[in-house]
Amino acid sequence: MKKLLKYLEDYKLESILGPLFKLLEAGFELMVPLVMAQVIDVGIRTNDFPFILKMGGVLVLLGIIGLVCSITAQYFAAKSAAGFGAALRNDLFAHINRLSYREIDTVGTATLITRMTSDANQVQSGVNLFLRLFLRSPFVVLGAMIMAFTINVRAAMIFAVAIPVLSAVVFGIMLISMPLYKKVQTQLEEVLLTVRENLTGVRVIRAFNRQNDEILRFDQENGLLVRFQVFVGKISALMNPVTYVIVNLGLIVLIQTGAVQVENGIITQGAVVALVNYMSQILVELIKLANLIITVSKALACGNRINSVFDMKPGITEKTHAVIEEKPAVPKVEFVHMDFTYEGAKAPALKGISFQVMKGQTIGIIGGTGSGKSTLVNLIPRFYDVTTGAVKVEGNDVKDYPFKQLRGKIGVVPQKAVLFKGSLRENMLWGKNDATDEEIFRALDIAQAREFVEEKGEGLELMLQAGGKNLSGGQRQRLTIARALVRSPQILIMDDSASALDFATDARLRKAIKENTGNMTVFLVSQRASTIKNADSILVLDDGRMAGLGTHKELLDSCEVYREICLSQLSEKEAQ
Repeated sequence: MKKLLKYLEDYKLESILGPLFKLLEAGFELMVPLVMAQVIDVGIRTNDFPFILKMGGVLVLLGIIGLVCSITAQYFAAKSAAGFGAALRNDLFAHINRLSYREIDTVGTATLITRMTSDANQVQSGVNLFLRLFLRSPFVVLGAMIMAFTINVRAAMIFAVAIPVLSAVVFGIMLISMPLYKKVQTQLEEVLLTVRENLTGVRVIRAFNRQNDEILRFDQENGLLVRFQVFVGKISALMNPVTYVIVNLGLIVLIQTGAVQVENGIITQGAVVALVNYMSQILVELIKLANLIITVSKALACGNRINSVFDMKPGITEKTHAVIEEKPAVPKVEFVHMDFTYEGAKAPALKGISFQVMKGQTIGIIGGTGSGKSTLVNLIPRFYDVTTGAVKVEGNDVKDYPFKQLRGKIGVVPQKAVLFKGSLRENMLWGKNDATDEEIFRALDIAQAREFVEEKGEGLELMLQAGGKNLSGGQRQRLTIARALVRSPQILIMDDSASALDFATDARLRKAIKENTGNMTVFLVSQRASTIKNADSILVLDDGRMAGLGTHKELLDSCEVYREICLSQLSEKEAQ
């Protein structure tokens, strides 16, 4: 949690003024019982009505000044906490975006979402409450005890006994509840993961009629969360009744002791009332302190969880920010004796991969499910780092490039079409920030998307829902292809990105890319033999290894894996 306190550095003044104004408020609050004692001992005892009015005015003044101090303290505390939370979330989001695919795969999306939302909000609430109460509550408790000693030492001894007992109860419950809150937050991640899987896979769940199974699964995860929360809630709930019992026992002893002393003329009735008020103030502040400790306990647990994300170092970093010069007369992309293994996997996903792709060539990549096709193309923009060997672009190892230069050369059309909420123009500008309408329409033409865009009647102002949910699967794929083409990349990677297109549209798309992309090097990943059969070269993968490399005709004769794929999809005549 200490590491996160740096986010308060820009709010040092507010972080100091907030607690100080709370101390001022507490100071005025401690004066109220003394004024009340004067009202009773002087005004009421002598029936001095003007004195009572005068002291009443003092009480009102103390209340107004205390209110102003309280509002001011709340403002500074809220400003500090809100600024702290904003800076924390900004840095956490930026840090997550620097993590490689490897770390994100390991941690999980649900965990990162919980850290960004629930955990960050809990830490912000803890900072807010801490700035408001960490000085005020102890100050009032100790101040009330000191004021009690100035009134009567014997009666104040009750305070000296009650306060340590109350403190033991409060801190004991805190020590028990802190680790339990960590379990609650961990289980919350499981609930979030279940919800996320259900929302993203709702079509599959309904297609297989598994709604009741998923409801049962959610009930189990949510029920476990509820049990954790109820258990820790019961422990925390002990704090209020136990503190009330201790304070009320103290009040009983205090009133009994005070009555005897009033009877003997040692102290006045007003002094007893002041002592009772001080005891009540201690009760209220200890309850506030208990709530503060519970909130801070949660915030500390959440802060440690956020720190665990910050402690994760990006597995892929830049060696230099300097622009790397491309080497002439070298392959555009080259894999050199490359192996790759996923984190925690027992066997490599790709092994012994070596091949070259020249500038302007189109290379098709085909293979069975799980053969490593997507993994292979994800190594080119360095979404993952190879385990051994090297991947080179224009003669330079991809590890030597700055990210901006390397990824600026590459246009990626992912396997899953992802569009963002906003206009079509805004989505296309992801490919190139300063793209003109002419460039966008050209990309739409090549991607075979212009026709349906014009049919919508809104042109580039067509509003897309999150994920492009107001479009069909094929339309989403064509727009993601257009988005990659807008930037006119030197290398275009299409990772099975035409799977939702009919054969005629797919054929027109491949023809348009071939005719309009000039010297662009194209990687076509596909399950369809018809999609890649006309590529300049075809790479066949089988269980992470190269089963063949060559043209369609060459592979039909020399590669049994490729021949089986073709004959399973095409007739003997079409395959030839």
